[in-house]
Amino acid sequence: MNKINYNKKMENIINNIDNKKPKLLLHSCCGPCSSAVLEKIKEYFKITVFYYNPNIDSESEYKRRSKEQVELLKDMDLNDEINIVVEEYIHQEFLEYIRGFEKYPEGGARCFKCYMQRLEQAAKYAKNYNFDYFTTTLSISPHKDSQVLNRIGQFLSVKYDVKYLYSDFKKKNGFKRSVELTKEFNMYRQDYCGCEFSKIERQNIDEK
Repeated sequence: MNKINYNKKMENIINNIDNKKPKLLLHSCCGPCSSAVLEKIKEYFKITVFYYNPNIDSESEYKRRSKEQVELLKDMDLNDEINIVVEEYIHQEFLEYIRGFEKYPEGGARCFKCYMQRLEQAAKYAKNYNFDYFTTTLSISPHKDSQVLNRIGQFLSVKYDVKYLYSDFKKKNGFKRSVELTKEFNMYRQDYCGCEFSKIERQNIDEK
């Protein structure tokens, strides 16, 4: 199967926007990943950052990452321009959703279910609050499969009747730029995706 250039699809959408900025719900996995995304698309959309990540392994880690997200908007001087919604931390929702997939390796079926859970919550929120589009920062990571993410987004777009902004934010040095901004703003950049399974896998790699 040929890979689709989702960055080009996003650029086509942006190029066809009229003078009025569409409302975009941007699901964010963390502040560092959202930094370059916000920088790239803030002039084209009226953005609300949606922080929903029940996959994170502890409440303390969840609060640390959500705080970084809130602080980033201040650091980028976007407080007056961009809203943020931080959802309640309920890790049990994630554990129940991926039950039976716990032993799948990082980057496989367990992660794809995790993508679905977070993107579906974003799609529901976008529909309920009359957003024009929803999307996610997840595709900025070189460890996330943008082809799978965008197929999920397309599926949910049809299911909830709300447009999905196709994206592959790692393209055109997106990930590199996020690393630069993380250093510039002295942000906490985690070394594992979030769940206890990714944390254990990361620790096992470090111990080798």
